[in-house]
Amino acid sequence: MEIWFQDEARVGQQGTLTRIWAPRGSRLRALRDTRYTSAYIFGAVCPERAATAALVMPHADTAAMNAHLAEISRTVADGAHAVLVLDGAGWHGSKALRVPDNITLLSLPPYAPELNPIENVWAYLRANRLAISVFESYDDIVARCCDAWNFFANDPATARSIATREYAKTVKT
Repeated sequence: MEIWFQDEARVGQQGTLTRIWAPRGSRLRALRDTRYTSAYIFGAVCPERAATAALVMPHADTAAMNAHLAEISRTVADGAHAVLVLDGAGWHGSKALRVPDNITLLSLPPYAPELNPIENVWAYLRANRLAISVFESYDDIVARCCDAWNFFANDPATARSIATREYAKTVKT
């Protein structure tokens, strides 16, 4: 049995500002893009194995969620079954959702994002790879999203530390 956490994050030209160090009394300028092109990172993490699965998609909908479930299913350890913890987004409970046999969905209660540690992953990526950015095109957004996710996924210690929750320890049977 594996516990996985899943969510999506929009990344785009209406980017995120963040705090930076500056000399006292100074006011630094930060670029701000006012265009609206965006993409969505569909991400999932299994903190016990520090395994991750992600796709960058143009829309957040049932078709994108089906593709992400298939990606997670391929990443689940051989012979294991995954419990996928997710929020109540409409496409997470759609009748057209195709859930693979090695995954069981577990919805969080409404208004409880603190129970899903992948929310901390988005904050980490925005602070370290995606903040104060001006994206030239959709392809630039996709490339930066892939770079940011790979930066996170290739650091197992960070994946474990950000996503581990005591209440969700895997039970060995």
